[in-house]
Amino acid sequence: MSLDAPNGHIGLTLNGAEITVPADSTMRLSELLREVAGAKDVKVGCNAGDCGACTVLVDGNPVCACLMAAGQAQGAVVETQSGLVADDPIAERLAQSFQRHQAAQCGICTPGMMVAAVALLRRGGALTSEAVEDALGGVLCRCTGYRKIIAAVLDASDTAPLAEGGVGAPIARLDGWPKVNGAERFGDDVAPEGALVVRVIRSPFHRASFAFGDLDKYREDNGLERILLAADVPGENCFGTIPGFEDQPMFAEGETRFKGEAIAAVVGSTEAVEAMQAFPVDWTELPSVTTPDGAGDAALLHENRAGNVMCRGIVRRGDAAAALAEAPHRVAGDFSTGFIEHGYIEPEAASAIRVGDRLEIRCCTQAPFMNRDGIARLMGLAPEAIRINPTATGGGFGSKLDLTAQPYVALAAWLLNRPVRITYSRTESLMSSTKRHPSEVHMEIGCDAEGRITAAQFDGVFNTGAYASWGPTVANRVPIHASGPYLTPHYEAKSVGIHTNTAPAGAFRGFGVPQSAVAQEQLYDIMADRLGIDRLEFRLRNCLRNGDPTVTGQVFERGMGIDACLEALKPSWDEALAECAAFNGAHEGRKRGVGIASGWYGCGNTSISNPSTIRAGITAEGQLFLHQGAVDIGQGSNTVITQIFAQALGVPVADITLVGADTDVTPDAGKTSASRQTYITGNAARLCGEALRAQILRLGNVSNDAVISLDGGLTLTDGEATVTVPLMGEGYAIEAVESYDPPTTPLDENGQGDPYAVFGTAAQLCVAEVDLALGTTKLIRIVAAHDVGRAINPLLVEGQVEGGVAQGIGLALMEEFLPGRTENLHDYLIPTIGDVPPIDTLIIESGDMHGPYGAKGLGEHCLIPTAPAVLNAIAHATGARIHHLPATPDRVRAAIRAL
Repeated sequence: MSLDAPNGHIGLTLNGAEITVPADSTMRLSELLREVAGAKDVKVGCNAGDCGACTVLVDGNPVCACLMAAGQAQGAVVETQSGLVADDPIAERLAQSFQRHQAAQCGICTPGMMVAAVALLRRGGALTSEAVEDALGGVLCRCTGYRKIIAAVLDASDTAPLAEGGVGAPIARLDGWPKVNGAERFGDDVAPEGALVVRVIRSPFHRASFAFGDLDKYREDNGLERILLAADVPGENCFGTIPGFEDQPMFAEGETRFKGEAIAAVVGSTEAVEAMQAFPVDWTELPSVTTPDGAGDAALLHENRAGNVMCRGIVRRGDAAAALAEAPHRVAGDFSTGFIEHGYIEPEAASAIRVGDRLEIRCCTQAPFMNRDGIARLMGLAPEAIRINPTATGGGFGSKLDLTAQPYVALAAWLLNRPVRITYSRTESLMSSTKRHPSEVHMEIGCDAEGRITAAQFDGVFNTGAYASWGPTVANRVPIHASGPYLTPHYEAKSVGIHTNTAPAGAFRGFGVPQSAVAQEQLYDIMADRLGIDRLEFRLRNCLRNGDPTVTGQVFERGMGIDACLEALKPSWDEALAECAAFNGAHEGRKRGVGIASGWYGCGNTSISNPSTIRAGITAEGQLFLHQGAVDIGQGSNTVITQIFAQALGVPVADITLVGADTDVTPDAGKTSASRQTYITGNAARLCGEALRAQILRLGNVSNDAVISLDGGLTLTDGEATVTVPLMGEGYAIEAVESYDPPTTPLDENGQGDPYAVFGTAAQLCVAEVDLALGTTKLIRIVAAHDVGRAINPLLVEGQVEGGVAQGIGLALMEEFLPGRTENLHDYLIPTIGDVPPIDTLIIESGDMHGPYGAKGLGEHCLIPTAPAVLNAIAHATGARIHHLPATPDRVRAAIRAL
């Protein structure tokens, strides 16, 4: 069809409605749809056609809307996720299937995935996994590992009902339906109408001094509202995440310390900001250091840190040096990893308004209360004067713990008293956001004649970048974990974080533990081979069991489940060994190998207070509200914590109305990181549910076995008796507020103590195929056994494992951020739907002493064993050992040739 449109307008049919909107024909179709037509279900992750989040149907064909000019859509029929789910039975069934399989986690890629899948399903014919992978191959996902998405598309014709239930039931994600029907709103989707735009001016050099030109004239010439500088920051011009390490300025003053550091920000209309001329600043590039080598002799990044050392960590038990000297068998090695980008599909975004003497900020974040307190410090305001109202968060994995875009909109809104917004470009996000710490590790282990570990020494150097961020956490956590979940009588582990002129390295799923696992698990493989012991048997022989002391001297009488994880892998291990032997006997140029690795992770903060608080109440009308402030970034805390609360209170999940994270209306449930929410906030929810139930039962004067009903009021059924509890008053007639803080102890000077109340454990095996001539690695399958204590929601467990495995694959085979060279999703590679093999998740439920209903956290430790399992598979297939990641084809080929 053809829609006539006046000059300066575009006419098209959008989700069944004919529209004519003002737009330049050269505008991106994605911008027209989002900013002009209001189709916020179209997501923009890269503006370069790399991520596929903006996929829409144009005349029935899937296209990246960010690559299509608006003029090309003149007269076209355009369909987006929301319109498809509302009007197309195929899309509606697909949405139900996405819910049933929990194929949407954070949800930012879901519109692109579903639109591409609808195009495939409309074509009809038999579906195969290969066909789904081909159809969806242009859309990236960083959360799910793709396997649940493939399953959902293959199952889209099924209309089976969704599961219901409390703890242990695979119920649908409570916040899932808005993600699959297009209603979910992320950071860039909620900006106030007519908001001014903020754009940050950043350093093009690793280190430089700078001087501004005539800023007043520049502002007037370009029609800008304001230029923000360090002098405009009313409070302290610094922020951070760890007390004592708040060292990052909002705006650099005089000298920048990394490429991408902010020096100023401009504020104006969209048109003015997009048309502005080059910013008036003169740069003088200065000598820089980008790796720890030479950092000790380089110019100090921070005057109070000698030799550019941020901090050190140590754990010492027994006499490792003496035990290694006496060990009949010793192996040692050096291993390294580079910067790893979080790769969330949603770039950082925020908006802010001033309301009297308060600031209200909407943003994608993992830590609303930490954000609130950091903004308050910058603005010189009381924390209560700041409201952080999180949007949906399109992936985080640690980087969205830190302040990023929020300070700039806060300052602009405060000074101008007008609504403002900011959205990072993909390049801006990659250059300025925190990364996984590059590591340089030397490790040595010793065993006795029976193949039992006697001692280990670990020395890890971590590049923490220009500012501390979460570097102290990494430096202190790694020495505790570098033994792996193995009994190690004599142990010494040291770590150091070094400042360099690179983007800050911060929190990223594992806080340094995946880097140490790359070393320890490869050395354990080497030791097992040297001793002639089966590699799985070697791990079983040495793994921690209940009652064994960890390297910090902590003893768990229950819940140390690594032995159960390894035992669960035995059938798959034996099968994989036989399969690889048969394959290798029949192929010359390609060889298969099977690798195994273990991992563990302490849930929550290390040896410090780590509380969460939950509030719940029942209104006079009998409505039950749960104030749950743990931000759900796709991991499922909204669902899991509600299931726990429902179990404790004794009501169906459907009776509960969830009040999501908002610093004005939900208590502080702590940050979403360190695999803490299921365990810590889950315990707060359990206590809150139990406290509310106790109040209700006392009011009704009934037994503990009474059944609570909220159908039109509050009634209690106790055997044959039924009691109605009157509810009166404004607000909540009955409410409860409860907190939980894990029982931990500080570590002494040797790192001895109880740093975590809960450890999650895991073991994974990987079957990989290597082309000996090309050095390419193809993953055949992965089997992952994870002890979660108790699976509150088994589907969520599987989704977390699969997503973590996918990130581990990236760490092992392809990912490395190079400042100035890989600042987009075309040059920085993350796993696609074709890179992640089938994953078999084995759920182990050891039952934890402290977790709610025995549950542990999961998010971090599902990533930790993956990379070493892949590397061990490559070594088994080829005999070549990869010491420096990623194991790209050139590195694998070079290692094979060096044999």
